[in-house]
Order: sequence, then structure tokens, then C-alpha cells
Amino acid sequence: MENKIPKIKTTRKTEKELEQMSPFELKNNLITLANQSTDKSTHAMLNAGRGNPNWISAIPREAFFTLGKFGIEECRRVMNYKQGLAGIPEMKGIAKRFKKFLKDNKTDKGIDLLAELYKYGIKNHQFDPDAYVHEMAEGVIGDQYPVPDRMLKHNEAIVHDYLVQEMCDNKPPRGKYDLFATEGGTAAMCYIFDSLMINLLVKRGDKIALFVPTFTPYIEIPELDRFNFNVVLIKATGKTKEGLHSWEYPDKELDKLKDPEIKVAFLVNPSNPPSMALNPHERKKIIEIVKKDNPNLMFITDDVYGTFVNGFRSLMADIPHNTLCVYSFSKYFGCTGWRIGVIALHEKNIFDRMIKELPENKKKALHKRYHSIDLNPEDMKFIDRMVADSRMVALNHTSGLSLPQQTQMLLFAAFALFDKKNAYKQLTCKIVQTRLKLLFEGMGFALKPNPYRTGYYAELDIMLWAKKNYGNDFAGYLKKNYEPVDILFRLAELCSVVLLNGGGFDAPEWSIRVSLANLNDEAYVTIAKAIKEIVGEYLEDWEKEK
Repeated sequence: MENKIPKIKTTRKTEKELEQMSPFELKNNLITLANQSTDKSTHAMLNAGRGNPNWISAIPREAFFTLGKFGIEECRRVMNYKQGLAGIPEMKGIAKRFKKFLKDNKTDKGIDLLAELYKYGIKNHQFDPDAYVHEMAEGVIGDQYPVPDRMLKHNEAIVHDYLVQEMCDNKPPRGKYDLFATEGGTAAMCYIFDSLMINLLVKRGDKIALFVPTFTPYIEIPELDRFNFNVVLIKATGKTKEGLHSWEYPDKELDKLKDPEIKVAFLVNPSNPPSMALNPHERKKIIEIVKKDNPNLMFITDDVYGTFVNGFRSLMADIPHNTLCVYSFSKYFGCTGWRIGVIALHEKNIFDRMIKELPENKKKALHKRYHSIDLNPEDMKFIDRMVADSRMVALNHTSGLSLPQQTQMLLFAAFALFDKKNAYKQLTCKIVQTRLKLLFEGMGFALKPNPYRTGYYAELDIMLWAKKNYGNDFAGYLKKNYEPVDILFRLAELCSVVLLNGGGFDAPEWSIRVSLANLNDEAYVTIAKAIKEIVGEYLEDWEKEK
């Protein structure tokens, strides 16, 4: 019997092997196929695999380059040779010169943000004007090592305000957070896993909890031989009344956190790829479990997509003493290439307390590790230990995020703080929600509004869709004859569409992830059409076989 479905180059055996790879590595194979398809046809490749957005936040960047102009002027003011050598910014009187610069360059792009930033620091934080401006000038020029190495003093205060606004819905707990500026959220993840082990808060083989589906590295890192953690999955198995995924965590799943043997829980909130934030019931349930059943549970929450939910509230606000937050500026501001992120940890936290409560022999081992950089290493905060660990302690004096990166972070944070009408937030949310609607409508799905759905990604469960529309027999046929990634290879080779396999994120194995951020609106109509075409070909072949 002739197979109706067009033949593709990839065999089922090869697909089964490639299925074991990380979705982000498998993507490279799909891109190769899509490019080959593009070479033979008139349609362009549509890569909705990666999550970097196709927009940028322009005003903070304009402010960065205008601030750079001021920084260069300050350098040439101190020393200026025709060979191109200049001095470094001088602190004395720099605030006065900056105010003159603001006045003399009123028409420069980004100048209004710089002027407001200066006033904000003086009024809201009572910064010393010269010290404040000098930090900005040296920051944009990048002529010094970061001091303090964890994060620049004035930057930390303003980024702290930004996190309170975006991660705590402007209702923070008492006290403040210590911040550590990092090379994006990915570096933050590496530092956290390493320092948890180094500081004996967890050991190889310990039990941890992982909320799934989730960003693939959170699945893969615990499996590395160095960690070899015993992973307890907290699964988002919730369903709607119509039988579709709601991506909520049922109480029976959250109840797993009551186990006192679970040392750490890793959560991406809003989730990746389902793109759902914890709802009030889930947050309340987690708070109760931590307070009543597992008070020493350490929470690591990755909240990069929180800015795409109005009124978002992170666990760093709800259970601040138990929670370490990772935040990256990459998605919201369109700056994946800048590599800027931050770790936030409340000044009173169980990480510090548990280190102090370690047995004496373990304290001595840690004393030996950190004694070269602190006379009283027993009093070192966990977040400062992370800074030292990030440079193997011996290079602690050169640790920290580069000054220009910290300066751009400062300007992104300030831009959001001063946007009192949340115009930028509403626009970014509207962009992804519009694309989500186009994708679902194109596939014939009815999408009900949900205030906790970011719309940054869509997770499409092909098997669930097949069962709901064509019954269990068709679903069984797909399982018997094809690998879950087969549809991805067909989309790439036949339609030049690149998507990621949901199974790699611990989502249902027949699900596929679509990034709604990195292509123009009309592309999602095309993607929906391509998915329907491929599924339609499966269906025709099944009906012919029947």
C-alpha cells in the first residue's frame, strides 16, 4: 500500500536516537532540514524554536549610548592625546558637569531617561550626587573592576526597586534583598547549583523537587554525575472542564513538597514552556506547606517571564526567607545578547541560617575555602559565597558582572520604574497574546482568557488534540507508527518550520513548543496551517489503512 505521507530523509530509528538529545541541540538538526527545504522552495524558514523576542527596548539603549558620550567627554577632560589615549572619569564635581551635559544635550535620544534617573537617585535614595554620577560614568566606560564585586552600590538600589515592582507587585515583605548581578539567568543557574553543593546545603544523591514541564537545563543539570540528585517531579497535570491542559499543579502534586527529605525545590514561574504563572491557590498551598510541613525547604524560582503577567507575584515575595530568585532581563527588554541577569536573596534567609548550623567539621572545611578572602568566613552570606565561587574563590577580587552590562541593566530597570502607565508592559503582553490567538485560531482551538497565561510560548499536545478530534484509534495509530518528534522533522523538511519537542521539557512527549515572541504575527498563521497540514496527512494515511 502506497503511503500518502511524503517521505522524509530521517528514519524512525534516527528520530528515536535524536529524541534523546536536548531540544535545543535537536533544534540544530531541524534547522539544517528547514534550510534545505528553503533552498528548494519559495517560502522562508520560520524558526519558532528559540525564545529570544523580535523586539528590543529602544529608549534604555539610547540612554546607554548618550551616557557613553558623557563618559567619553569626562575621560577626555582628564587626559586627551591625539593618539587616542584618554584619562578616566574624575569624581570631584562630576554631578555638576552631568547636569550641564543634560541641559546642553536636550535633543539627544535617551536624555530624558538619564535626567529622570539622576533625579530619582537623589530624591528616592539620597545618593551622594558625585558618587552616583561617577559610578554611571565609569560604568558605561568600563574602566574599572566591579566594586563591590557582587553589584555596584547605586545600581543595586535601583534594580532592587525594579524587582520590588515587577516580582513583588509593589508589595514586598519587610527587609530588603541582596542582589548579585550575573551574566544572564544561565550563569545564575550554574552559580546556584555549584554553591549549594560547595556550601554543603545539598550533597550528591539528595532528594530535590522539580516543577515540570520546565526549562530543559533544570532537568539535565541534576542528572550530571556531580549532582546525581534524586528528583521528585511536581507535575502540572491539571486539566480544564473540556479536557485540555490547564498546566496547573494539583494539590496532590504540591503535597509532595511536604517530604522533609526534599532539600531544594526548583520552579520556573511562569512556566516554560506552558507559560502559566502560579495562581493564588497554588501560591497559598506552597506557603502553607513551607510554614507547616517543610520549613527548611529551599526554593529556587526562575521568574524571567513574570513581567508578562499583570500583577505578577513571585515566591520571593510570599516566602522570602526560603526563596532565592533568578531574574533575567533578556526576554522583556529583548537583550539576550547583553547577558544580564540578577540573583535576589532576602537579607534574612534559611540558606545563611543552615550554613551556620552545619556541624563543626563541615564549618572548618568551609572556613578553609573562604579564609583567604574574609577574616571571618563563618559570617559570609550565601550570596557572597556565590560571588566567590563563581571565580573559584582565588579570583574573587576580579569577580562580578562587567560595568557596561550593569549600566545597561540599570537603564532597563529605570525605564520600567518610570513607566507609570505600564505602556511598555501592556504592549509586550499584547504582542505575544495576539500571536497566541492567531496560532490557536489557525489550528481551530478555542482559547479562553486566563490572567496567569503569559502567552510567551504555546505548548501544543498533538496526541491530546488527535484523541479529542479523531478518537483513540487514530491516537493509537500515531503512537504505533511514528516517533513523537516525527512531526517536527516533517514540519522542518516539508514546511521549513522549526519548533521544539515538548518531551525534552518533561511535557507530554507528543507536545511541541512554539515560541510566540520571535516571529512576526503572520508567521503564526503559517505555522498553524503547517501543523494542520502534517496532521491531516497522518489522518489521510490512517483512514486509507483502515
